[in-house]
Amino acid sequence: MELNGITNTNGNDRLFGHNFNHNNGKDPFENKYPVFELGGQLTHEQKEFFEQNGFIHFKRFISKERVSDLLRESENIQHEWVSKDYKTINGVPIKYGTDIDGKKIVQRFAFINQHSEKFSELLRDDRLKGLFELIGTADCRIGETEKDGLVFNHYINTNQSNYSQLGWHTDALRDIFQGQKIMPMLNVGIHLDNSTTDNGGLRIIPGTHNKGIGTMLFKKVYFISHKPDKKEIGLNVEAGDLTVHDGRLWHRVARSPFSGEKSRRRVMYVPIVTGKFTPRDVNSKPLLYQRLISITNK
Repeated sequence: MELNGITNTNGNDRLFGHNFNHNNGKDPFENKYPVFELGGQLTHEQKEFFEQNGFIHFKRFISKERVSDLLRESENIQHEWVSKDYKTINGVPIKYGTDIDGKKIVQRFAFINQHSEKFSELLRDDRLKGLFELIGTADCRIGETEKDGLVFNHYINTNQSNYSQLGWHTDALRDIFQGQKIMPMLNVGIHLDNSTTDNGGLRIIPGTHNKGIGTMLFKKVYFISHKPDKKEIGLNVEAGDLTVHDGRLWHRVARSPFSGEKSRRRVMYVPIVTGKFTPRDVNSKPLLYQRLISITNK
């Protein structure tokens, strides 16, 4: 498979699926696609790569120290939500599960930026506004109060885990269930754990963002299908990395083959949106796709 001139010469068995490993003394976070650094303005090469493939990977967006600070803050918020037994945030169902020590945890936070200045401040980083060029319209904005806001996902395999994977989907489905025209959007991921492809994680099918409405709606069974695709690739990320994918791109989160601590993966996503301003608040109701997420993907 070729990604913007980068050709896989080692065979699909190494690039695709769960068995891609990095032994033989290689960097465990090396990828078979180019990775970049995010500055205040995107380069021509970065924009060209994204346009062709529908995703891009930036190294060291935030420091390891800041990652640790955000993880500690998430535990504080988790304590509050668990103790008060919150069911939804702005109409988005909260997904609870159990950690390796039997403790009840939140496995999917929505709008976590509205519950902490530390997370809210993260979204004010000027480098994120530089990503608006990937859409190129004047109405681009970070969805702090729209969609699900800043989402914090906590994947782990335990006997009582409720969130260890996420089935195939595109993010454009949200517009459909809101009765809106499908608008350009980006999903920006900030990774909080080191994770290589042999531990599950994000799988994408490059180029599916520009194949038309038929492919976007019917290529897979939304959220129910988890079967690996022969054209999918996985991303090797380090804590602090940032990834971006087009909302029309088909992707999933693969389950880790491990259990317990080794399977733990934490990652945040925030949308960059366009079009009509559609904020959510305490009176908002869950959409169908949000209900599907809440009852599937254990």
